[in-house]
Parts: sequence; structure tokens; C-alpha cells
Amino acid sequence: MSFNIALSGVSAAQRDLDTTANNIANVNTVGFKESRAEFGDVYAQSLLAGGKTKVGDGVLTQEVAQQFSQGSLQFTENALDLAVTGTGFFATVPDIDNRDFSYTRAGAFKLNSDNFVVNSNGDHLLGFPVNTDGTSASVALSTTEPVTIPDSSGSPSATSEVSLTMNLPAGEEAVDPALFDPDDPTTYNSATSITIYDSLGDSHVMTYYFMKDSTAASSNEWIGVTYVDDLPLEDGVGGTTNEVGVTSLGDGTAGSGVSAFKMVFSSGGDFTSMQDSNGDDLPLGDALSAELGAGILTNGSEPSQTVTTNFVLNSLTSVADEPTQYASAFEVTSLEQDGLAVGRLTGVDIDTDGLLRATYSNGTSEPIIRVALVRFANEQGLTQQSNTAWKESIASGEGLAGEATTGTFGDINSSALEQANVNLTTELIDLIIAQRNFQANSRALEINNQLNQTVLNIR
Repeated sequence: MSFNIALSGVSAAQRDLDTTANNIANVNTVGFKESRAEFGDVYAQSLLAGGKTKVGDGVLTQEVAQQFSQGSLQFTENALDLAVTGTGFFATVPDIDNRDFSYTRAGAFKLNSDNFVVNSNGDHLLGFPVNTDGTSASVALSTTEPVTIPDSSGSPSATSEVSLTMNLPAGEEAVDPALFDPDDPTTYNSATSITIYDSLGDSHVMTYYFMKDSTAASSNEWIGVTYVDDLPLEDGVGGTTNEVGVTSLGDGTAGSGVSAFKMVFSSGGDFTSMQDSNGDDLPLGDALSAELGAGILTNGSEPSQTVTTNFVLNSLTSVADEPTQYASAFEVTSLEQDGLAVGRLTGVDIDTDGLLRATYSNGTSEPIIRVALVRFANEQGLTQQSNTAWKESIASGEGLAGEATTGTFGDINSSALEQANVNLTTELIDLIIAQRNFQANSRALEINNQLNQTVLNIR
């Protein structure tokens, strides 16, 4: 019997050595969780056996239990490197049409040739579909789908409003608006331009020309003219001008008159009034609108696009700021527009709640998907697979999917990897202890062998 006891001790010490050696071997494996060999003593007795004199039958390896403590984070330069701090596993499938779920803490993800996010084994990362506002459409594991990075362009947005405020120099020499020529800087006092966009995302240059009116009764009246792509906003060329014209510059023939607007200032330089095409005063809060028309938009974009110029209220920032006429240089204090060009994909951002956003060169961002996390009632009950992955089992309980940062789910850290939770110093000490146990049990086997030899030598 003592042979078997010593032999079980050798076997247990060998299992302990193997477990420790495996921990040491995976000290640099991302997402690896160390294991611990757990042992129990063995007693075999019958109803009639004397329990008080029972010595025991050795040791048994009860379980090699994995320890799911948090590993330290290693920060990287790859936005698709993900690490979970807290509870939860990433869910993966071997193929986009496969629902054989695996779970991992190793977040070294990358793009494959089809722009799907996969790990080094080629397994696809899963996420929850999201609405346009970034909220998850569903948080059930059955509704997850493979995470993919779109290769499409960001959608353009046509310009609908321009906010413009400026100071017009009071000391400028007045000019005759009838002589206005955009190619001759002596026929106007000041000009400024901004890039606007049509419905296809094509860019156009909108230029505002300002002339201090020498024909006006007051020296505080200015005429403004708007051009787009070197074409005036006029009848027959640019588009409709019913709401912006107060006078027609040119020879008066059909299609030759350039629509203009009038701005009036007080003797103190304050903006006092604007006039419409009928010469009626407009409230200062009103904006000037003009339809660009097919004469300017020749690329097939929406010809009825209307651009509103607001000189008083910047609707993009909700800040009121009126133009002025002071004795200083021409200065544009606000010039913004709300259109967007076609954007190319410039990168992806992943928040701590797992929301993946695509960012585009036109300054927009779009929510794509939310990385899913899965937790289990008993993590140690998971069935271990290769490549730092686990499978659900009866002992682990059914996986519960959810969003990061909610409930007991942890946070997702982008540009970071969770290192193995192996403490190399502790493992080396355990290695020494396991070695001593192996030697001691081997010595017990040797002593038993010597005793048996002695008995055999008795004559």
C-alpha cells in the first residue's frame, strides 16, 4: 500500500510541476489565465474498517483550476487592440455564418481581407447592432453580428446656411455700385469667401463683395453682391433672387442684372437695417436666402438648393453677433457654413462602453457597432480551448451578454492588451516547492523498495 501512496504523491507532484511550467511558458501570452493544481487526500474504508487507525491512501488531483484575476494592461498604438478591465469575455465565432461561440480575454484584433475584425486565429469578433444615435438595438447574444469596419465614404451634406459677421471700414472711399466688376478690385471695397457644398458633396466658392455706396444719400450705406464659382446670383444665371435683391447692377437688360442687398449702419457704426427687393426694411433677425439654381449647379446635384446668409445670428453656435462699420480695417469676425464634403475613412474610435465609431475626413463620425461582452456565473467551469479561448459548459452556466460599463460588466479599453495574470516570482517559488515534493515522494518510493528488498532477503 505504501508504494501506491508514494506513487500518488509523485503523480500529484508531477501534475503540480506541469501546471507551474505551463504558467511560466505562457507568461507573455495575451489574455492568458494562470492555473492552480488543487489536491485532495484519499481515504478508502468499509463499514467494518477501523476509522481511527486508517492511515490514508495517498493524494488525488481534484482539479486544475484557472484563476481569472485581472491581468495588467499593456498599451499599444493599435485602436483594435482591446482589453477588458473587470468581468466579461469577448465573444467570437470561427465564421460569419457560424454560431459556435468561443469566449476570450485576448483582445489582439485586426482586420482581415474583408474588413472584418478578427483575432490571430481568424475568429470573428461579435458586437451588438446600434441605432443612428449609438444606442444598442439589442443586447442578446443571439442578435450579435461580426464586427466590420466600413470602407464606404462619409455622406455629404448640402450647405443650407452661412453665418457671416464682419466690420466694414468706415473710412473707405465710396464707389459707384453700377461700375462693379469682380475682376477689378478698384470697383469694390472688400471681399471674403467661403467654401460651400452641394447635395453631392462637390465644393463651390461663395464670395461676398461689399461696396460703400457713393450714390446713396448717407455715407453709411453698403451694397453687397454674392458670387458662387465666379457666377453672380442673378436672374437667368445663378437662380432666384426674390429675397435678396434691392437693386440691379448692370445695364438693365434681361439676365444681366446682378442681384444685390443693402446694409445700413448708424453714425455710431451699429447695424441698423437691411432692405429687400422692394426697398422695404427687413427685421435684423431675418436672413437672406438665395437658390443657387442649375446655372451654377451643373454637376447633377439638387438645383433648388437654397443657401441662407445670416448676418446677425450664428445658428451653428447660437451666438448673436452683428456686423459693424467702425473706423478700422475690414475684418471678418465670423464665417461658418453647415455643409459637408464627401468624407474618407480616417480611423476608428472605441469607447469604454464598446461603441465603435468610424471617423471621416469631413469631420463627421458614425456609430457602427457595439462590442459585446459575455459573463458567466462560474468562470472556472468554462471548458478551456487552445488559443486562449473557452467554451460554455454545464458547470459554467449559460453566458449572459451585455454592454460594457453596465451592471457587473467591465470596461473596454482600446489600444490596450491584457497581459497574462502570471506572477513569475511566485511561479518560480511554486516550481521549487513542487520539485521538493517530487523528490520527497520519490524518496518514499525508494525507502519502500529497500524495505521490501530487506524482507525478501530474510532466510
